[in-house]
Amino acid sequence: MDDREKKVGLAAGDEGGPSGEGLEKLSGVEPRGPADRPAGEVGLREMPGDNNEDAAGQAGGETEGAGGEPAAGPGEAPGDDDRERLARMLAEEKARAEDYFNRLLRMQADFENYRKRVAREREDLLKYANEQLIMALLPVIDNFDRALSAKNDNSEKLLAGVEMISRQLCDILAKEGLEAVPAVGEQFNPEFHEAVMKEETGDYPENTVTEELRRGYLYKGRVIRPAMVKVRG
Repeated sequence: MDDREKKVGLAAGDEGGPSGEGLEKLSGVEPRGPADRPAGEVGLREMPGDNNEDAAGQAGGETEGAGGEPAAGPGEAPGDDDRERLARMLAEEKARAEDYFNRLLRMQADFENYRKRVAREREDLLKYANEQLIMALLPVIDNFDRALSAKNDNSEKLLAGVEMISRQLCDILAKEGLEAVPAVGEQFNPEFHEAVMKEETGDYPENTVTEELRRGYLYKGRVIRPAMVKVRG
């Protein structure tokens, strides 16, 4: 093979031709690794285009984001609009709380006045409970005064006046719920009668009231004073 054919084989890179490493040996130049290459020189196998483009895109995105409006992070303070909204909400809640407090004060004052009024009315009711009874007894007192002023007159007229006063007084008390306890001829009842004496008589059955020594009274069905009586033994 002549020198021209060797040159063509080397240029075509056929299978029989020497590799790049063999060429370097033939030319007297030692093969170089990545560390032996000058700065800035990159081999074809060490230049992945896609990764470089992605890295460039990310770098561009970060640069663009730095120049734009950054999003608020979790620890970042609220903006002016948020502060104004919060201040308005706080003012509304303060006004509502003050209104509730004023209502509570008015209700408490009204209840205190109501309590005092009820206590005063109750006191007046107990104090003047017998007012109507006293007013009803005033005419009786007037009649007693008239009877006493006529003591030098006829005794029969005086007696008739006193009897009239007694009936008037009993009528007034009966209207208030007062009534006399039945005694003479009634079977002795310790709830209504108080036996102070016993006597033997054939006019009444045994254990029967024979005489009333002091009248007893009921007030609206309740015994306020038992009758003092004699009982046949």
